[in-house]
Parts: sequence; structure tokens; C-alpha cells
Amino acid sequence: MAVAVITGSAGLIGAEAARLFAGKGLDIVGIDNDMRREFFGNEASTAWNRQRLETELKAYRHYDVDIRDQSAVADLFARYRASVAVVIHTAAQPSHDWAAQAPFVDFSINAGGTLNLLEASRQYCPNACFIFTSTNKVYGDTPNRLPLVEQPTRWELLDDHPYGRHGIDESMSIDQTMHSLFGASKVAADVLVQEYGRYFGMKTACFRGGCLTGPDHSGTQLHGFLAYLVKCAVTDTPYIVFGYRGKQVRDNIHSFDLVNAFWHFFEAPRAGEVYNIGGGRYCNCSMLEAIDKCQNLTGRKMRWSYSEANRTGDHIWWISDIRRFRTHYPGWSIRYDIDAILCEIFDAVSDRALRSEVV
Repeated sequence: MAVAVITGSAGLIGAEAARLFAGKGLDIVGIDNDMRREFFGNEASTAWNRQRLETELKAYRHYDVDIRDQSAVADLFARYRASVAVVIHTAAQPSHDWAAQAPFVDFSINAGGTLNLLEASRQYCPNACFIFTSTNKVYGDTPNRLPLVEQPTRWELLDDHPYGRHGIDESMSIDQTMHSLFGASKVAADVLVQEYGRYFGMKTACFRGGCLTGPDHSGTQLHGFLAYLVKCAVTDTPYIVFGYRGKQVRDNIHSFDLVNAFWHFFEAPRAGEVYNIGGGRYCNCSMLEAIDKCQNLTGRKMRWSYSEANRTGDHIWWISDIRRFRTHYPGWSIRYDIDAILCEIFDAVSDRALRSEVV
């Protein structure tokens, strides 16, 4: 039986990938040691999602392995060898703010862990696809130099700009800009994944996502914009908007739509590819717009406040141009718009709160 090795398997994207690829007939080897709890506290733990995977998926086998442990990673890949058909690498330290507190930890996970996985793949399953969840933060602050126009509820890039109609494509430079330490560690990992594709001919792809979201996200203040916002709305928890007058724009992609893109790449892989991936012009919102939508869902005002200081390395405006991926894989399309995403998250968070589970 073909095996999918999924790192961060109890997280939002990892769990979605486990369900989809298991549904397609693959055995799942899940790697997750719940570092998210260490990063952000008990509220961000993914233990509940791991338990659900182990209960629901007969094809799922979990390994509590730290991807920084080169020997443990190599031993696991040596066990499965050529039966590994795809490696889906979603494990990461995902926060700008947290990275600045512990840069060695951040880099060892994001860059060192990725190198361990790439090398284990090259040694034991070189024909497998290697799919990496990179980030739009590899572009650093460069998007903030775009000629943005302030509108009543958002910053916007007008249609007459090359990125205006469709969003930012892969031609944007990742050089000569501030990335944050998190962004720098993800740049290192991103380039490594490309190099293993180009230098060794492995079937690798970097998916540079905007806001990845969905009902299974363990959202917290430092990571998980929409999930944490909805959680605050449902539980009447105060929410803080950081900078840019609350008009910063994010495109959002549902975890299913992203993982479905992974599946399309797996079916027809390429070497050393890079894709900007997100909701694009079809699915995006500003902070103010998202707050308004959450208030409509709950039927009450949110308790939110504004801090003038923006987060270092944060984008004022990001919308992904997804045409490159759609050109390579015309059978893929986005299923969820922003309202459908918010409704799913609202239902899931409300249900978990009702059952007194970790929200």
C-alpha cells in the first residue's frame, strides 16, 4: 500500500491532508509532537485533532517524532522506504512574534527540520513527491511597498497595477526586504525544497500560502487569524487589531481547497515548483470586514480594540495570484468563499464550546 507521510498531522492542514489522502486509498503516517501547545499554550494544543484522526481513520498511524531529530526522522523513513509515495510537510513554528523570542528554536524547526525530511526522502524514497507548505512571508515586506489606496473598510491595489486584478504572482522578489525571523527561516526551507527538486531532480513543490484556515484550526492570538477571531466572537473574548487601521487585507483558503491542490500536484508532479496559493480575488477580506461578518454570525457586537503598532513583518495587503497553479492543474478550483469558511468555523467553534472542549 502506498504511504503518505504527513508532518504536523494533527494541525489544520496536516489533518485535512490525512483525511483526503486516506480517502484516496493511501496509508497515512502522521508525525506530530504537539509543539503548537509549547508555542502558544494549552488552548492551541492539537491533541484533540490527533485523537479524532486515530479514531476515525483506520489507515492512520501516529508517530510522536520531533522533526529536528535527524536520527528519528531517518529511522522512520527507513522503515517505510519506497512505499512512501508522498511527503506532505506542514509542521512548522508559524509565528513572527514567537520566532523573535526563540530564534534558534524557530530556525531549527523550520529550516533544520525541513532539511532532515528532504534528506531522508532523498535517501529512502527519492521518487516520492515532496510537498511543502511554505508561506507568503518569504516575500518579506516587499508587498508593503505597493501603491495601496485606502478605502472605507480596506487597503486596496487598483486594477491598473500589474498585481491589481489577480493578486501577487511568483515573480515578486524575496530579496532586499525585512522578513521577520520566522520569514527568514521559512525562506531557508523554501529554497532547500526548490534545490532538492532542481539539483537532485526530486518532485518537490513549495506552496506559498496566505491565510490557511478552516474549522479544525486551533486558533490563537499569535497564529490563526480567522479561527481565533471567530473563537473570540463566539466566546465573547476581547480581540486586538494590530495596526494599519484594521484595514489590512488577507486572502483566505480553506484547508480542503489547499489539500485538494496537493492532491492534484501528487497526481501529476513536477520538480522544484513554486506556487502562490490562497483564496485570491475570490476569497479575501480585511480585518474590519471579518469583524463585521463575525458580528453578523453571532448577532452581537465583538469586544475588540485597536493597537496602533503593527506586527513586525506583517503585510498590509496580500492577495495571491493563483493562475500559475491553475494553469498547471486546470482541474483544480476553489470551493469555499469567505462566508462559507466563516460559517464552517463558527459552527465548529460553537459546537466545541457547547461540549466544553478546547475551542
